[in-house]
Amino acid sequence: MNAAEGTVHIVDDDASFLTATARLLLASGFIVKTFQSAMDFLAQREADAPGCVVADMQMPGLNGLELQAALAATPNPLPLLFLTGHGDISSSVRAMRSGAEDFLEKHAPKEQLLDAVRRALERDAREREARAHRQALQGRFDALSARELEVLSHVLRGRLNKQIAGDLAINERTVKLHRTSIMAKLQVRSVTALTQLVQEAGRMGGHERTDLP
Repeated sequence: MNAAEGTVHIVDDDASFLTATARLLLASGFIVKTFQSAMDFLAQREADAPGCVVADMQMPGLNGLELQAALAATPNPLPLLFLTGHGDISSSVRAMRSGAEDFLEKHAPKEQLLDAVRRALERDAREREARAHRQALQGRFDALSARELEVLSHVLRGRLNKQIAGDLAINERTVKLHRTSIMAKLQVRSVTALTQLVQEAGRMGGHERTDLP
């Protein structure tokens, strides 16, 4: 991944270390922004901008773990890696379990830091693409009317048009029109593809959705 595809946001209350880390990353071809507190970063962050976060663990105001939690609660969270002089096993375990890309000490070799930053930017690109796909898929289902969702649920159970018409007390021709509209809106051409799409939508976000047929 080209470094220009994302910004590395460095958050550290140690001004001298902040400057040194920024210089290292800039010299390695990364785009860098620096912040001396988590609150400053959250206040100035561009919500949809690609990138990653390199943060200290112990900072005034919000600490590193609190920053991680705040990022996770946003629609477009950025991968975060910790670069800290105050690490401990408990904090590192909590950070990694919450999805941190890495947990490094400040005196770690620069190659480790650069590798972790590259991985974080690559992860951001992958997750951003996955979110865009989920949103596009959600948009297709949002376009269905309540009646179309009803018809869809019957189609997925293998019901024929005549049976669906009887179940819903509507004309068989109306069922056909609804099916045609459903296939067009969901951009599929067969019941098999339709079933696969519904299954994929049901898994969006890593859990089964209950609002789909």
